[in-house]
Amino acid sequence: MKDKLRAVFVPIASVVIGIIVGALIMWLFRYDAVKGYEALFNGAFGKPFNIGQTLRAATPLMLTGLGFAVAYTAGFFNIGLAGQALCGWLVSVWVGLTLGDLPSFIVLPIAIVAGMVAGALWAAIAGFLKAYFDTSEVIVTIMLNYTAIYLSDYLLRNVITNRLDATPILKDNATLKMQWLSDLTNGSTLHAGIFISVLMILVVHILMTRTTLGFELKAVGMNKFASAYAGMNAKRNIILSMVLSGALAGLGGVMNGLGEFRNIFLMNGKAPDIGFDGMAVALLGMNNPIGIFFSSILFGGLKTGGNLMPLAAKIPSEIVNVVIGCIIFFVGCSYIFRFIMEKVRSNKVSSKEGA
Repeated sequence: MKDKLRAVFVPIASVVIGIIVGALIMWLFRYDAVKGYEALFNGAFGKPFNIGQTLRAATPLMLTGLGFAVAYTAGFFNIGLAGQALCGWLVSVWVGLTLGDLPSFIVLPIAIVAGMVAGALWAAIAGFLKAYFDTSEVIVTIMLNYTAIYLSDYLLRNVITNRLDATPILKDNATLKMQWLSDLTNGSTLHAGIFISVLMILVVHILMTRTTLGFELKAVGMNKFASAYAGMNAKRNIILSMVLSGALAGLGGVMNGLGEFRNIFLMNGKAPDIGFDGMAVALLGMNNPIGIFFSSILFGGLKTGGNLMPLAAKIPSEIVNVVIGCIIFFVGCSYIFRFIMEKVRSNKVSSKEGA
């Protein structure tokens, strides 16, 4: 029971400390922190429109967060979520443009699956190298991020379009747009991807807690040599964990391509934010699918609510970014807090045993 309470208390405490530090920074530069956070909250949850925008921002983060969690459970640090998401984004838009004249019940499933396959194949490269050559998945996935960025820009300008900086906007039948969702949230850009993300949270939760595959991935993460000794195919599970991770990240990219932007544009050397933000979402959610759901909404709220702070509270965007960065930093430090608490608890146990 104490462990469960600790698991809930630490992330909440991390967020609260981040908010306090953010307030101190605003006061240090003589801005009203109360008005700032009021604007942040209203921008994230104040009206149906804001709630819709927050959920829209959280949609791809749920998927990239799940992707990181799957790889992390198997013992791997998948830094390549951004590149895998970009692959899914590019391929889904490409398919949508190519098959845009077909009915939505045909083009949408093909585009979504194609995006997932693209992300999975891109991640499989790192998985294969890790399984058979024991290369560092961190270094490989970082380099694959850069490769994906510049390959995407090349394909956009030289294959998909004729030297354009962006593709045409997809037709409605090739997108995840749902008019009733937009009407329900007073004209927000919330789309059907939210239902796909929630469904994948349930699927991954069942996969990791109720299936043999989930058990094997956890076993590989704990000790790949012991799992191999127990008869599990460690190499297969290493590659499979990265493939699943990449497929989820690719699906996150699909949410951008078919949902939010409905096209793709030049990255100009910058990876999509949903990759690295997804890592923070997963860490805050303790790599638990249910925790990832709530932490992605928090991050979505920070993204959308932060846009209102310069307008409503007259706080410069640079200070807003510093405040949001502090909140995210302390959220990431939740693991340090857990480590300190474990140390304190172990010292108490040792002192009692010594007495």
